[in-house]
Amino acid sequence: MADLNKVILMGHMTADPELKQTTSGISVCSFSIGVNRRYSKADQGQQSVDFINIVSWRQQAEFVSRYFKKGSSIIVCGSLQTRNWTDNQGQKRYVTEVVADEVSFGAPAAASQNAGEKSQGYTPAAYGNPSFNSTGSADFEEIPNDESLPF
Repeated sequence: MADLNKVILMGHMTADPELKQTTSGISVCSFSIGVNRRYSKADQGQQSVDFINIVSWRQQAEFVSRYFKKGSSIIVCGSLQTRNWTDNQGQKRYVTEVVADEVSFGAPAAASQNAGEKSQGYTPAAYGNPSFNSTGSADFEEIPNDESLPF
């Protein structure tokens, strides 16, 4: 069986994204998002939040840097990756982060604040099926019901 490493997150940017260039000129953007958990701490009356570190590369990195800022709603699809390195004090450090494959805009600020309210401007009747003229058209010949079809 093949392994699967897929992450899909929707949350809000916790800070402005940080865009850098590698020594070979490739854009890399680091940012983190806060994602609300489905349950809340009942005794404290507040919802728990997970803070997830994300990295995007190349054009995706430039897109995030240009169009997202602290508080922006964002959707990220990617995979988990664990890196390690030795810091200046000789300590081995580990970090687990999401490497973004796809990034897209989440709900607009007004929509995320009014998530429980009905969207303004949408009326189902306005988007119904088009009406057709039921009287027929000169372009089509009327076939009587009692006549047999040639096939």
